[in-house]
Amino acid sequence: MASGVVIFDPAAFKEVYPTFATLSDPQLDNAFNTATLYLNNTPRSQVADVVRRALLLNLLTAHIAAMQYGENGQPPSPLVGRINSAAEGSVNVGTDYPVQPGSQAWYIQTQYGAMFWEATAWLRVGRYVPGPCGVPVSVTIPWRP
Repeated sequence: MASGVVIFDPAAFKEVYPTFATLSDPQLDNAFNTATLYLNNTPRSQVADVVRRALLLNLLTAHIAAMQYGENGQPPSPLVGRINSAAEGSVNVGTDYPVQPGSQAWYIQTQYGAMFWEATAWLRVGRYVPGPCGVPVSVTIPWRP
């Protein structure tokens, strides 16, 4: 982590997330680079703490890798959204991909995305940022010399 930027280490990632041990380093690099589209990885990121940003980027990387490449050597699920119904005879599965504000539906498709969504709730609330002070105004009190 040099100069306020998270440097991705595929070997360390595989240690923390062993379900992705079968993925190649270029696949994980691609997932990490994609994750930086969702969470800024520059010194001007909303997540100023680089250690916290690394944790969040790893969660996003795991989320993207699970959806794009699969886990534990298994192919990714072709289903989009959450399973809302299932039947046994003739095998029937229904999915639901509700349109929700803030793209929550996309994140909650994996456990990693759901963890990222919850951990970044503080980024989705309004914050007051005061404007510049402007030109100082001298206050004159007429009854004072």
